[in-house]
Amino acid sequence: MSSSEQQIAKYLLETKAVFLNPKDPFTWASGIKSPIYCDNRVLLSFPSIRSKVIDTFVEIIKTNYPDVDCIAGVATAGIPHAALISDRMNLPMIYIRSSAKDHGLSKQIEGKFNPGAKIVVIEDLISTASSSLKALEALASEDVEVLGLAAIFTYGLDKAKQNLENAHVKAVTLSNYEALIEVALQEKYIEESDLKTLQNWKKDLVSA
Repeated sequence: MSSSEQQIAKYLLETKAVFLNPKDPFTWASGIKSPIYCDNRVLLSFPSIRSKVIDTFVEIIKTNYPDVDCIAGVATAGIPHAALISDRMNLPMIYIRSSAKDHGLSKQIEGKFNPGAKIVVIEDLISTASSSLKALEALASEDVEVLGLAAIFTYGLDKAKQNLENAHVKAVTLSNYEALIEVALQEKYIEESDLKTLQNWKKDLVSA
């Protein structure tokens, strides 16, 4: 676990972009009961932290995808982060709708890119990676090369890992569930007695 992953986890907890509530779980839109709720759009409201998050994004993109020449944001939460990253890297940006418009030019991909563009796709969060894969499917019909995916946070679910492996997509994230619960314990956002519940939630979700 890197110091960078822990630092991003601290930002997520400090800004309340991530809530941990093992005693009274949240209900996701899918119906899953979860002790964690993540809304990384909250980071946008904290300029200093937002800038540091974008710095970290730029660093991991340069390290993992050095040939990138275009940034793509996934609607909706990936778009503002993609805009900030593309501005910092002085690269073109496009964004990908969840589905094609039903009017006008009926486009799903907005913005201009050159034939053969080497694209990195930006997400705020990877849960099962289904929204990421839909975005990648939209890009598959275009004359571009998708280098991979970069996101702020992942729950680290096996389903996401399997989905991305099946699609032959490389993904990197700024932080992850394991780093988050470790930092949450260190910073006293949770108690020692909560740790087992948080660890077991992920195990139970995998075996469900």
